[in-house]
Amino acid sequence: MKKKNSVRSFEDLRVWQKGIEFVKKIYLLTASGALQRDFGLKDQLRRASVSIPTNIAEGFERASRKEYLLFLNIAKGSAGEVRSLIRVGLEVGYLDRPVHDELRRDATTLSAYLFNQIKAIRETQVPAR
Repeated sequence: MKKKNSVRSFEDLRVWQKGIEFVKKIYLLTASGALQRDFGLKDQLRRASVSIPTNIAEGFERASRKEYLLFLNIAKGSAGEVRSLIRVGLEVGYLDRPVHDELRRDATTLSAYLFNQIKAIRETQVPAR
């Protein structure tokens, strides 16, 4: 029987794939409009969004579960940072409500995926040596 959804690299992880899709949305959004002109907010929003899939990848490539969990938690924190930054964008009038709500849903979904990944790794038994 063939294994379903075999994970051989971080690119195989659904959470990483979703993270890349999210980064693309953020980059396209910040390439125009009022956000394009606010270098500070644009830069921080881009950095926080890129941090999500990048930390997933870096953690996956590390040699230990402990480090992988650390990087997944950093990625989860970055998802929260993005939610805070898009709220700032809404409050100052750079984002309209529907765009804000879509991005918030995406960031919340990523955060939930990360939580589930962290939980699954913590619950997996490590074989005794």
